[in-house]
Amino acid sequence: MLLDADPARAFMPYPAVAVPHAERGPLSGLTFAAKDLFDVAGYPTSAGSPHMLAMSGIKTRTAPTVQRLLDAGARLIGKTITDELAFSMSGKNAHFGTPVNGGAPDRIPGGSSSGSAAAVSNGLCDFALGTDTGGSVRAPASHCGLFGIRPTHGRVSLELCHDLAPSFDTCGYFTRNGAAFVRVGEVLLGTDSNPLSPKPHVLLAKDAFGILSPEVREVLAPAIHQVEALLGSPENVTVATEGFTALYWTMRYIQSREAWGVDGPMIERYRPPLGPGVADRFAFSREVTDSQVTEAQVIRSAFRARFNVLLARDTVLILPTMPDVAPLLSESDDALNDYRNNALNLLCLSVLSGLPQVSIPLASRQGAPLGLSLMGPAGSDMSLVSLARRIADGAVA
Repeated sequence: MLLDADPARAFMPYPAVAVPHAERGPLSGLTFAAKDLFDVAGYPTSAGSPHMLAMSGIKTRTAPTVQRLLDAGARLIGKTITDELAFSMSGKNAHFGTPVNGGAPDRIPGGSSSGSAAAVSNGLCDFALGTDTGGSVRAPASHCGLFGIRPTHGRVSLELCHDLAPSFDTCGYFTRNGAAFVRVGEVLLGTDSNPLSPKPHVLLAKDAFGILSPEVREVLAPAIHQVEALLGSPENVTVATEGFTALYWTMRYIQSREAWGVDGPMIERYRPPLGPGVADRFAFSREVTDSQVTEAQVIRSAFRARFNVLLARDTVLILPTMPDVAPLLSESDDALNDYRNNALNLLCLSVLSGLPQVSIPLASRQGAPLGLSLMGPAGSDMSLVSLARRIADGAVA
């Protein structure tokens, strides 16, 4: 860490290593942090696990995505805490601690990109890299009051980044404001292959909003009106015709099988002590059957085909990012797990379809931030980022 202090407890306590960056470029003057899944030359990579840290050694190569930002003139100030093996959504790491939610310090930051979200929301850097497998950028973005994106699957390189579930893993990022969101996106995302027009067709996921409490729907209503003011009235659609329960289990079975394929051999060989929740999820992953995975793959394939038709060219979908504001830090592990499972009903749509989703900090409840999301067609990522800025600027105005 290159900062003098880390009041947000967002960074891994590594000895400071200056990472060379271009003196000039489109991101000159901006500082950033990288989730401690990405390799950076001169640093180890822990993946949120003391055992993985012990095996890491000092890396000699930098992940291409990190290098792209350095080459664009951004300055890396450190590597941020991640939930253990990135297999959680609370932001609590039993070994390295819980970063502070800059939008609501008495509440969880959300994981597994908790340190990255904490670093940005507490003003310690201008932007930060995270990864999103089941919601690990979108959840902390909503919880901490940030802009965040889960890109089209495969759009941003994850080379030299520790996997969780490769067919779901994506690289996203956080910013505090729309201008930086666009500026970073222009470097990280590049030019869209399937751009949106300035006024695309708008859909609203009525069944997704239907699973929210009346209180949450009420505070999100002005945010929806803000989108309507810019793009026009949305068409109500049902997005989970299979039912959210079926989609939840589809995502969970596939993610669990892939996560066990990535980390299971290490866990079986070394038996490292795993934190609460993480241990349970890996125990579940070990027992997932071939038939469960086969059935899940069939459901995913059908859902993806249908959803790609629903979000055809020049169409965006409005949906809640999370079911509510972040739970309090004092909540029990069981309560946090229940909240996580409920959140996955919303988060799985982008995961299973492979389509991009942005979370925009447009609402709040009980003094805590709450995001509203937009999804778009594959390859419309940069258009979504620009649209998020336009909507947020309208909200500020």
